[in-house]
Amino acid sequence: MNYSEWSRCPIAGEWSEGSSTSILSVLNPYTDEELVQIKMATKQDVHAAYIEAARVQKEWSKTNPYEKEKILKKAAQLMEERREQIVDLLIKEGGATRIKANSEVSASITLVNEAASFPFQMETRTFPSVVPGKTNVVLKEPLGVVSIITPWNFPLSLTIRSLAPAIATGNGVVIKPSLDTPITGGLFLAKVFEEAGVPKGLVSVIVASSKDIGNSFIDHPIPEIISFTGSTEIGRKVGEIAGYNLKKVSLELGGNNACIVLDDADLEQATTASIFGKFLHQGQICMAINRIIVVESVYQDFVDRFVEKASKLKASDPSDADTVIGPLINNKQVDTIKALLNKGIEEGATVALEGKIVGKVVEPFVLSDVSNTMEIAQSEIFGPIALIIPVKDEKEAIKVANDSQYGLSGAVFSSSPDRALNVAKQIKTGMIHINDQSVNNEPMVPFGGEKNSGIGRHGGEWAVEEFTTVKWISNQETPRVYPFG
Repeated sequence: MNYSEWSRCPIAGEWSEGSSTSILSVLNPYTDEELVQIKMATKQDVHAAYIEAARVQKEWSKTNPYEKEKILKKAAQLMEERREQIVDLLIKEGGATRIKANSEVSASITLVNEAASFPFQMETRTFPSVVPGKTNVVLKEPLGVVSIITPWNFPLSLTIRSLAPAIATGNGVVIKPSLDTPITGGLFLAKVFEEAGVPKGLVSVIVASSKDIGNSFIDHPIPEIISFTGSTEIGRKVGEIAGYNLKKVSLELGGNNACIVLDDADLEQATTASIFGKFLHQGQICMAINRIIVVESVYQDFVDRFVEKASKLKASDPSDADTVIGPLINNKQVDTIKALLNKGIEEGATVALEGKIVGKVVEPFVLSDVSNTMEIAQSEIFGPIALIIPVKDEKEAIKVANDSQYGLSGAVFSSSPDRALNVAKQIKTGMIHINDQSVNNEPMVPFGGEKNSGIGRHGGEWAVEEFTTVKWISNQETPRVYPFG
C-alpha cells in the first residue's frame, strides 16, 4: 500500500501540510518501518480549523435530516467497501491483529449506521405554561463545534463514536488523533466523510505535538465541548482546562476492570471469556479485564484452565491470520509492562505462566496469588498480563472489585442469573456483563464509566445528549397582565 496520500491533513477545508517545522514519522510498531512522514500543525492551524468549522457548521446545521442520514449511510458504505484497506492500516499503523482490526471496522460501521438516525432525534417539544396565553417550545440544537482527542489503541472506533454523532446532530468537528495513529485515528475518516458528502471544512484533523500547540486545542474559544478518550492523568488536565473555560467535557478514561468468578460458575465458559477479555489487542483496551477475582473453592481449577489456554495463544506478526497477540504500541509501553511485572513479582505474586518479551511483542504472562493491595492490581496494566486474585466468598469478591479508583466495565460469572444480577448491581461501574467478558460496546446503549473512569456517556440517545444543547422559547400569544408597569 502507498501511504504517501496521508502526508497531508484536512485543515480548514484544504488537504495541506501543517505549519510547523516538526516532522512526525509514523512507524509500524512491529517492524519499525516508516509508513509516512507528516509535517505537523501549529496554533495557527488550530485556529484556522476552528474558524472554518464554525463557519461551515452554521449551514450544515440547517441541512435536511434526510440528507444528513444519506451522507452518514454513504460513509458507512464506503467504510465497508474499503474494509481491507482499513484493516491493513490498523495492522500496520497500530499493531492490531487481523482479528482485532476486523472487529474494530465492523464496530465502527455499526456506530455510523446508528448515528444516521440521530438527525431525526433533534426534536422540538411543546410544553404548557403556568402563564395564561403562553406556549413553551424547547428546541434541541447542535452545540456548534466539537473537539475530539483520541488515543491509539482503538483509533478508528474511538474517533468514530464521537465524530459520527457530532456530525449527525449538526456540529462541526476538529480531531486531534494520537501521534502513534494519525491515519486511522483521523485522516482516513476525514477522507471518508468528505467523499460521502460532508462539506469541506466541517471536519479538520490536527496532527500536532503539545510543544507546538500547547493547550490551544482545548482552550480555544470556539469549541463548545471537548470529547477526550485517554488516560485518567491526562483527562484530569483536559477537564481542568475545559472547566476553567466553561466548556462541556466528555471524558472516557482509564479502567481497572474486575471479572468475578463465583463458586457456581461454568469454569470453561469463564476461562474462555476471560482469555478473550484479557488478551484482545494485547490487553491495550480500557475495557480489558485487569483483575480476575475467583472464589477460593474453584480458584486452582480456574488458574489451571486459564494458564493452559493462555499458553496456546500465538504472539507474533499481527498480519498473520492466526496471531492473537501482536506488538505493544511503542517501547515506552513495553518498559511500563516490564516495570509492573517486576513489581508484582517483588510484592509476592506467583508466576503461573511466564511469557517471553521479544522486541515489542510480549507473550502472555499470568500472575496468580495476587493481592488487590499490590501496585500491579491497582494499576491499569494495558498489556498481556493476567492477574488472578483469590477471595474467600462472594462478599469479599464484591469488596475487592470495588476497591479501585476506576469504575469502567466488569464481568460476573455464575450459573444463577439472579445471583449474578445481585452482584452486578453492587459493583460501582458504568458497565458490567453477566457470563460475558468486559470488552463490550454496542451502539444503542450507554458507554461510559464511574469514579475516575470518566464523565459522560457515548452511544444511542446518550450520544445525542452529549453533542446537543436545548433552548427554551416562550411565546406570549395574548397580552399578559403584569403587577406593575
